[in-house]
Amino acid sequence: MDRKTEFELRRRRLVSGLQEARLNAFLVTALPNIRYLSGFTGSNGALLITSERALLFTDPRYQIQASQESDCEVKIVKGAITGEIQKWLKRLRVNSAGFEQNRISYEDYSDLAQGMKGIRLKPLTGIVEALRMLKSPAETATIKASVQLNSAALEQALRRFKSSMTEVDLAAEIEYCMRRLGADGTAFETIVASGARSALPHAHPTAFPIYRDQLLLVDMGAAVAGYASDMTRTYAVGKLDGKTRRMYRAVLESQLAAIDAIKPGISCAAVDRTARETLRRYGFDKLFIHSTGHGLGLEIHERPRVGRKEQTKLEAGMVITIEPGVYLEGLGGVRIEDTVAVTAGGSEILTPTGKELVVL
Repeated sequence: MDRKTEFELRRRRLVSGLQEARLNAFLVTALPNIRYLSGFTGSNGALLITSERALLFTDPRYQIQASQESDCEVKIVKGAITGEIQKWLKRLRVNSAGFEQNRISYEDYSDLAQGMKGIRLKPLTGIVEALRMLKSPAETATIKASVQLNSAALEQALRRFKSSMTEVDLAAEIEYCMRRLGADGTAFETIVASGARSALPHAHPTAFPIYRDQLLLVDMGAAVAGYASDMTRTYAVGKLDGKTRRMYRAVLESQLAAIDAIKPGISCAAVDRTARETLRRYGFDKLFIHSTGHGLGLEIHERPRVGRKEQTKLEAGMVITIEPGVYLEGLGGVRIEDTVAVTAGGSEILTPTGKELVVL
């Protein structure tokens, strides 16, 4: 399918929802949502969508880029974009417009609301994000390419690994390999944590050396054509004691059980529960302190959340992560994460990197 045709179809799905809500227009201010609906990748913009038109507002820096990337009507604004949006709302005789209440600053909302007499502004949450949960075949293929590049970058970086190198050094090597393989950049700050620091789920790499006979946790993601990948692997640097190996076995079994539970119609909460039940049999469930996974795409964290209370049912076309973990203060942490596509028959693990415990 032509990319511009795909953007138009996405906007039609959005407009259909607006009509049900009795709204004439919808203002999109979140950059990932603007990209999803128009193709525009710039750092400043807004998108106004009605049943008849789609207007992309941006500044003169993006005059050429916006017209090349987007199939929308491009409006170049030299001043405040909110002022130009006000003019067009009146020109298009809009009397009710939705806006992304969780994706707009208070300052921009205040500027927009001024002088809007006769136009009802309705705050809405997650309208575009709900559409983004279901990936098109083209989107899934791009995510898969991102995942494969991510795994290749880790493989290359580990060839240069040696104990006593620092966490920062390994993180830098990983990110360099991503770039060299063609990534836009990282999808998030690469996590490299060794020893007791691996018990910090979102540890920042430090100048701390990676010593032998300890755990090493690497959580990394590449961005390719705007789409994120996400993978975590935990390694043994030298020898591990029996308790640490048991932690690894528990997390691996938990992750495999959760992936095996994935199928259309199952709730995210049920998948999360499956992961926790496995850890409970090992006595590690109370050391699992975050959700089992999340959606990903143009952003590293998207809907749905694979957590205890998330009743969203999985559908073919969704792409999620599965990442149970166990974190024991003073000893370390184990997390194993794959990117997984939900299919009509169950699921497809997109991450090619092996998960058996590897000794570096």
